[in-house]
Amino acid sequence: MEKIYTGKTKDVYEIDDKSVLLHFKDDVTGKDGVFDPGENQVGLQIEGAGHSAVAMTKFFYEKLNDLGLFTHFISADLDKNEAVVRKAKVFGKGVEVIVRYRAVGSFLRRYGAYIEEAAELPSFVEVTLKDDKRNDPPISADALEILSIMDKNQYKELEDLARKIGEVVKAELAKKDLELYDIKFEFGEIDGKVALIDEISDGNMRAYHKGEYIQPLDLEKRLLGE
Repeated sequence: MEKIYTGKTKDVYEIDDKSVLLHFKDDVTGKDGVFDPGENQVGLQIEGAGHSAVAMTKFFYEKLNDLGLFTHFISADLDKNEAVVRKAKVFGKGVEVIVRYRAVGSFLRRYGAYIEEAAELPSFVEVTLKDDKRNDPPISADALEILSIMDKNQYKELEDLARKIGEVVKAELAKKDLELYDIKFEFGEIDGKVALIDEISDGNMRAYHKGEYIQPLDLEKRLLGE
């Protein structure tokens, strides 16, 4: 198979004109050796992070597919840290969608003069451009349409799907007495429909137990009992 993309936490290989293989690595995003799912650079390596990411991705995507929520996921091989997914067309050069339930991370850094740390938020959806040079700037629905990245109907579909998927993840964590503070998704288009793409893992969410942050890998162990 030909490698077609080298990402921060995954490499992508072409299978055929309809599907690709994702290989999950032990690299995680962060800064100065500290993990941060909101960062746009690789900050450190954590042994087992790739396996943890693909295990959680398989767990959540299978649930989402069973619920009829549209995703790119086909299958996963946990022994190889790999997943097979359908090809998707990204919006523009790529967008990220954050569903926020509490004020932490970059939201708090931007708006800390107006809100207390960890204050509750009403399932707030925020879209950012994937643009490392410009620190992944947040963007509004109007600006997305003006720039021909997506139209208002696509934005509404994406926003609704992000909230529904966020609630599924939140509910699964709650079963383990864990609270989801925020989670980052990626979306694209498959056959003209908005679809969830990329991973759902402890590397793109913040979860807490009684106000204490749960570190990557620890979250997967608590959730999946491995």
